[in-house]
Amino acid sequence: MPARDLYHDTVVRALVADGWTITNDPLRIGYGGQNFFVDLGAAREAIAAEKAGRKIAVEIKSFLSRSVVRDLEAAVGQYNLYRDILMETDPERALYLAVTAEIYDKLFAEKYGQFVIKRQQLKLVVFDSQQERIVEWIAEQQTS
Repeated sequence: MPARDLYHDTVVRALVADGWTITNDPLRIGYGGQNFFVDLGAAREAIAAEKAGRKIAVEIKSFLSRSVVRDLEAAVGQYNLYRDILMETDPERALYLAVTAEIYDKLFAEKYGQFVIKRQQLKLVVFDSQQERIVEWIAEQQTS
């Protein structure tokens, strides 16, 4: 099982404060005899306007190396692999990449980051690491 991310517990607390229940820590997904571990699985109970509860998987990334671009390459590759496996094995579960508000502002809010979000169809959950709360949910519309 992989090591926990620096912000693992922070994201858990932020998701719980946002109304999510952590269902898997980590969420094991398997395909073709291989096992992969997404950092978290979470669910939100159904509310009146929804027909069923929502399920998500959250992969947490700190972007702590010397190269934010290298961290981005690794994060997007892992995200795409997990998203594709989830589409086959658990299509009702949406995958999100969790990043700090600082990384969002430094990377994803910039032109290149917006390009990556759009082209890679990334879903992000942006969190404040100090206040341990969710700042924003970003889900680029899927294109055909």
